[in-house]
Amino acid sequence: MKFRSIIPAGLASVLLVLGIFSAPQLLAQTDKQHNAKQSSHYEGDDHDHTHAPNQAASTVAATQSQHDSHPDAGISLSALQMSVANIKVSTLTPQTFYRTIYAPGEVKANGYTSYVVSPRTESVVISRHATLGEHVVKGQKLVTLFSESVAQAQADYLIAATEWQRVKHLGKKTISDSEMVKAKTAFNAAYGRLIAFGMTKRAIKEITQTTRQQSHNQDINLGQYTLIAQRAGAVLKDDFTQGQRVAAGDTVMLLADESSLWVEAKVSPSKKFQLSVDTPVEVVFDNQRYQGKVIQEAHTIDPITRTRIIRLAVANLDDSLHSGMFVDVNFKFATLTPVMAVPESTLARSADGDWTVFVQDHPGEFNAVEVKLGRSLGQLREISGVKAGAQVAVQGAFFIASEIAKGGFDPHNH
Repeated sequence: MKFRSIIPAGLASVLLVLGIFSAPQLLAQTDKQHNAKQSSHYEGDDHDHTHAPNQAASTVAATQSQHDSHPDAGISLSALQMSVANIKVSTLTPQTFYRTIYAPGEVKANGYTSYVVSPRTESVVISRHATLGEHVVKGQKLVTLFSESVAQAQADYLIAATEWQRVKHLGKKTISDSEMVKAKTAFNAAYGRLIAFGMTKRAIKEITQTTRQQSHNQDINLGQYTLIAQRAGAVLKDDFTQGQRVAAGDTVMLLADESSLWVEAKVSPSKKFQLSVDTPVEVVFDNQRYQGKVIQEAHTIDPITRTRIIRLAVANLDDSLHSGMFVDVNFKFATLTPVMAVPESTLARSADGDWTVFVQDHPGEFNAVEVKLGRSLGQLREISGVKAGAQVAVQGAFFIASEIAKGGFDPHNH
């Protein structure tokens, strides 16, 4: 018996039980049904069965050929669309770019232009003449102090000065050479001692003049002396109060010329790069950029931060940087050979996840071209896969990608 109809699975079980079909016959009939289903993929009602395998092979070959060709996704935009989307096109040319190495930094006072104001003998603060943050000029009074040692030195100077004036007035005809040398030596020693205590020549001269002008019943303020600014700058420290006793060498005030500051960049020891005084360095604070110059490079690791300190000199002509501020430091290193790079915003992902840029072949016509990414060059990214001279959309790439996505175009025809 020969059946041309399809035998359902449930009916096959019944037939097997009834003995109409043996097990081998039932398996052969099932295989025949399976082959008939497969042949239905290649033939229609009016197609010759002998052409079905050839048609299937042609279909597979065409699909494979389309997949291998990888046509680029494209779109045409009008001039109005490009204007509204603010699309800008630039010509790619190989250039020398700078790669950036970042490091945190801190602004420090310039140790070469700073000046520590301190007494040279134990003293008591009488009054201050400058306050914290004030900009002072060279020679301006800063603080007046009193010292017993200075009082004794001033008294000795007045005695020596009076004796020296008497000897000079009498002359060599009356005074022997030895007495004149003795008087002059005592005067110079007393004068030098006052200089060593921090008194200026002008202050010493004023003591002598005041002594001559005052009458016998007026007291002289011996022991008082005033420290003055040895250079112009800002008062960065004044940690003292009036009446306070300070020891010799204690810092009373700290002056610094903030027109030139230091920035100490803290670089991880794992970052290896060669620095020179000509290495371009950019210091950034609050979106303001300053050019720095490498002046020192530490060869030891900071025991606290475990970083390597690189000291920079930064011009601060607008007085916007101050000691203690934290800044960003970018070291720039030029590429050895010219490369092509685009802004990060130029790059877009294709449907299969590859990076692409949009190349304009004709005005308003953009095609997505796959590229390979290279080094990060600041706000730019090195790319390869695009010919030099190509017109690339450097602004508005997101809009172009969105328009292509809305069109449902798959660059690989998946």
